[in-house]
Amino acid sequence: MRTKYAAGNWKMNLTFEEGQILFSEVTNMVKDEVVNPNVKVVMGVPAPYLSSFSKLINTDKVSIAAQNCHPEAKGAFTGEMSVGMLASAGVDHIIIGHSERREYFNESDEFIASKVNAILAGGLTPIFCCGETLEQREAGIHFDFVKGQLTNGLFQLSAEELQKVVIAYEPIWAIGTGVTASSDQAQEMHKELRAHLASKYGADVAANISILYGGSVKPGNAGELFAQPDIDGGLVGGASLDSRGFTDIAKAFPA
Repeated sequence: MRTKYAAGNWKMNLTFEEGQILFSEVTNMVKDEVVNPNVKVVMGVPAPYLSSFSKLINTDKVSIAAQNCHPEAKGAFTGEMSVGMLASAGVDHIIIGHSERREYFNESDEFIASKVNAILAGGLTPIFCCGETLEQREAGIHFDFVKGQLTNGLFQLSAEELQKVVIAYEPIWAIGTGVTASSDQAQEMHKELRAHLASKYGADVAANISILYGGSVKPGNAGELFAQPDIDGGLVGGASLDSRGFTDIAKAFPA
């Protein structure tokens, strides 16, 4: 059975004190309320908070994620963080390939692939983001574009390595806009991506990969999205900044 994920991406939000309150609230709510044992809750918090917040975890249902890393183990890369540094701070997941990193920081598919390799070599779990723009969807090239991101970012891996990756499909036109892909649209893309993985690695391997949906996921739409056969959870932005709402998203999976 594929692991189900409620993963939060806080982005560049909250002071240390605000974040500490939110992290503690979510951790305790998840510990007490989330009954599906196959659900993992991951919170992607700002880098300065990782070490302190990792010590607040009091249940194996919760993990902490970094929002970025550098592929090199060490060196003259001012302001960057290596996988080893993040692991030593208590991190076990790292979000990579987010559309904001691709757009604002000009991260290429090849650079993101090198991050995937480094994260896996360091024993951590990459959450690999992919997704198309509205223009690409309207032009009818969205399937090929997103499958290309998978090819360029993940197909250097062995089958064993690939099964340690979590994929997050996030249509760029739905991130932070309040517009959500319909459950049918999301399922259609997830099915395409799983078939693309199967074309190289086989159906059994593809069936083991958790693929998340991201893009204005809320408590009100999470249940419908997560009920789709190829959607294994969500990478949640704005709604992850509300402890009650985010916990309710984690509870949207069947018990």
